[in-house]
Amino acid sequence: MSKIQKILSRIVTGSGTVTYAELTYVLARLDFEEIRTGKTSGSRVAFWHRDKDIIIRLHKPHPGNELKEYQVKMIRSLLEQNKLI
Repeated sequence: MSKIQKILSRIVTGSGTVTYAELTYVLARLDFEEIRTGKTSGSRVAFWHRDKDIIIRLHKPHPGNELKEYQVKMIRSLLEQNKLI
């Protein structure tokens, strides 16, 4: 099983944790671009899929690096609705 498959499996099943770095890796492989809203955006980030015109907005996790459960559920739902997974 490849790295992306392992991460996607955790996103789809909701088992285990997903880090911000893992999320950015998966979204980049699914053709999303990370958009920062300026110099002072802080922890707010957006990921944009040009072809499907989808935007995923979230806050980077801090002080840790693991995404919250509700963030993973929201991302899973958006990816499933748009048939990306």
